[in-house]
Amino acid sequence: QVQLQESGPGLVKPSQTLSLTCTVSGGSITTNNYYWSWIRQPPGKGLEWMGAINYSGTTYYSPSLKSRTSISRDTSKNQFTLQLSSVTPEDTAMYYCVRAVIDSQSYDYWGQGTQVTVSS
Repeated sequence: QVQLQESGPGLVKPSQTLSLTCTVSGGSITTNNYYWSWIRQPPGKGLEWMGAINYSGTTYYSPSLKSRTSISRDTSKNQFTLQLSSVTPEDTAMYYCVRAVIDSQSYDYWGQGTQVTVSS
């Protein structure tokens, strides 16, 4: 059973960089056929795909967030990380790390999510 767990600060000040880590257990982030994604949901709004890193380390970003987003990984810890720079209150959201299956283009495992609030 694959499990994903987000971790990071729940409160970030405007203009700072938000940094979240997803720790994966029960499966390797280098296993072929998977993307490891970040998805967020602002209060009262729908899900927004932010970006992903695949099994070989290639990254993909939402065009609307690309200039502020960086996704990386630490294979020795089986973790992948999201950094979102120059945050504003509009970046307040529940942030999820998610595994996506390349073949079926579906999401099969989700973390429980972590709430991040941007406020001074």
